[in-house]
Amino acid sequence: MSYLLKTEPSVYSMSDLERDGETIWDGVTNPAAVKFLRGMKPGEKLVIYHTGDERAAVGTAKVVSVDATDPKVPNLRIKAGKPIKVPHTLSEIKAHKLFADSPLVSQGRLSVVPLTDAQYAWLTGE
Repeated sequence: MSYLLKTEPSVYSMSDLERDGETIWDGVTNPAAVKFLRGMKPGEKLVIYHTGDERAAVGTAKVVSVDATDPKVPNLRIKAGKPIKVPHTLSEIKAHKLFADSPLVSQGRLSVVPLTDAQYAWLTGE
């Protein structure tokens, strides 16, 4: 399984993650998004997506650990991957048939979105 994590780049960007190497992914409060965080497993692949003016999938990361002891605020540690060579914008994502049923398109405010293997591959070029 893989997931897309949304972040406002002025708060915490892919560049910040690359600089830090690893970070705790916090600030998620939507119950559906929290449920996805709790279900993550170490080693799962992530796509980092910048919101705001940028609105594009910009990089990759991996889940290092998940501590779901607190059901309201799971402690997710992620490790930086690499920038996506050609970031895909939200308009490109919406236009692609792979994302027709994706919560990324149908639930725009959801900050954690599950991805199929095909969606991950298309977004990252891997």
